[in-house]
Amino acid sequence: MKLTGRTCGSAFLFILLVSSSRNGVAQGCQTSGDLDDAAQTTITTAAQRYFDLAAKGDIAALRQGAIPSLAAAFSAAEATVKNRQQDLAGAHVTVRSFFLLEAEGATPIPHAEFYCGVFGKNGQTSNSAVFNLENLPPGKYAVVILDATSPSARTSFSVILQQAGTDWKLGDLYIAPAQVAGHDGDWFLARAREYKTKGQLHNAWLFSLQARNLVSPMPFMSTLATDKLYDDSQSLQPGDVPANGKTVDLTAGTATYKLTTLFPAAVGSDVDLIVKYQAADISNTNQTYQSNVAVIHALVAKYPEVREAFAAVVARAVDPSGRDYGTLLAMKEIK
Repeated sequence: MKLTGRTCGSAFLFILLVSSSRNGVAQGCQTSGDLDDAAQTTITTAAQRYFDLAAKGDIAALRQGAIPSLAAAFSAAEATVKNRQQDLAGAHVTVRSFFLLEAEGATPIPHAEFYCGVFGKNGQTSNSAVFNLENLPPGKYAVVILDATSPSARTSFSVILQQAGTDWKLGDLYIAPAQVAGHDGDWFLARAREYKTKGQLHNAWLFSLQARNLVSPMPFMSTLATDKLYDDSQSLQPGDVPANGKTVDLTAGTATYKLTTLFPAAVGSDVDLIVKYQAADISNTNQTYQSNVAVIHALVAKYPEVREAFAAVVARAVDPSGRDYGTLLAMKEIK
């Protein structure tokens, strides 16, 4: 089962809402309010069980409870759990929301779309959600989102469960921070608006991206909040930044670099700016370091407003195989 997502604007979602099935295959969704107490308890108990296993780092038990396709390729899920286990340990957990999805038919659905809750004339409302799942086998699925608060972090822990008889097997899991550098999505959104007011549109766009990432627990799920943030980020996106697969040329001295990605990220308690660019070869680390430093200085010269918003810049040279080599410079070191 491959779970991927597309983020859509609210108007586009409303257009799609005219039909609840594709290719003659029914796709239904129920929210927690549609289910009786017994069903709610069964599903949330299963989700809590998988959370407890992840918090303990019990990879073997998680794999044992997974559907066959996930169990056979568990390395990504294992890495996710290991990377976030410290944030989950000792956490207080509450259920934010859950949904019951049903995909009918005899073969996997190339693109399954589920519309959950109540929609208005302009698309999503505060209690709705849309799920876009690729190559989904027929069956019943539960999507459960848990909020976990531990001494070290606030985290969203989301699981996709597939019904197998009376049991709910683990179909996939997603662990995402609810805060970075001690700040939540609302804080980043407020800063984005402040930067927009100042005319710092690059900072505004970058902070709106971070806000959107923090309110979206899974890449294939959209809500009213994520749709609004998507629309905001699209409207704020400057024309001279790498985005949506478009590269941007950056001149540094006599060299020209193709930037592929620009985004904010938390490094400890700081918010840093990450830039990735294409490199033919990164095996000579001394030379790649010099290129990274040149890219960082040229980037800050091109977008001087980032000095106010970020503590440091990280440049990552990425070779054709996808390997990268990174260099961090504190903003105070960039003259």
